[in-house]
Amino acid sequence: MKVPRRKFLHLAACAAALPVVSRIARAQSYPTRPITFNVPFPAGGPTDAIARVMGERMRVALGQPILIENVSGAAGSIGVGRVAHAPPDGYTVGVGHWSTHVVNGAIYDLSYDLLKDFAPVALLPANPQLIMSKKNVPAANLKELISWLKANQSTAAAGTAGAGSASQISEIYFQKITGTRFTMVPYRGTGPALNDLVAGQIDLILDQASNSMAQVRAGTIKAYAVTAKSRLPSLPEIPTVDEAGAPGLYISVWYGLWVPKGTPRDIIAKLSDAAITAMADPTVRMRMTDFGLEVPPPEQQTPEALGALQKAEIEKWWPIIKAANIKAE
Repeated sequence: MKVPRRKFLHLAACAAALPVVSRIARAQSYPTRPITFNVPFPAGGPTDAIARVMGERMRVALGQPILIENVSGAAGSIGVGRVAHAPPDGYTVGVGHWSTHVVNGAIYDLSYDLLKDFAPVALLPANPQLIMSKKNVPAANLKELISWLKANQSTAAAGTAGAGSASQISEIYFQKITGTRFTMVPYRGTGPALNDLVAGQIDLILDQASNSMAQVRAGTIKAYAVTAKSRLPSLPEIPTVDEAGAPGLYISVWYGLWVPKGTPRDIIAKLSDAAITAMADPTVRMRMTDFGLEVPPPEQQTPEALGALQKAEIEKWWPIIKAANIKAE
């Protein structure tokens, strides 16, 4: 039977509108169950702490619980891989940072592409490293620490979170700038390494301020400098590397949220809006400051800004890392 032209056009318009209606309905209904934040490091570390603070506040905006899943190993690449291969439905969100989403691509033979297999959601706060030693190292400042390391290069040991971690790369740069040498001991995260520093099992670590600030404040370890151009408001007594004697040793570990490639844009937008709302919350901002983190301005928190930063950082750091011949352990 021949369909009248007017009716045919009406049916065609309705069919064309179905995907739009479907997207709107999906955005309105999402999420209908708990969301999992995949943290590619052990519980207790800086990534885990940031994920929990963000997740608790984003839960309010999204109306569903956010569960934390810690999947550690291979400098975070195992956990990140789980996100890459998860269903693109918005219920698996990866919490990563400069090391997992930039550095690892220059070191590991990954089963995923850091740019092509993920969709950026939001840029989270960033923080520099602190240069620290165990309490009984006989150094009162960074210059004395450097002298002590040069005198004890055959026995001094520093903890790292594994090949390609921010701690390892920071310590490599530290050696290059200061002319020191020491053994690097890999751990499954900076949390366990910090525990051994407090216990006196290792001598040194360059670790993120958010992870180590509590121990510094408690006096269980010594902090000599922050790897930034300005001092931390939360620890203003600690000098910068320029002030303390290792000029130019700048490393800021920025964090972000990613979802698997193919996740609908409306779901990404909803997650991004929830993250941006969380970072505007005074309580969250205070927690981040207490961690030693710097919250980026709103225009830098968007999916587009995170994607651009990640690409630029890959272009900057991959040649440096490969020149240093850092290999997966």
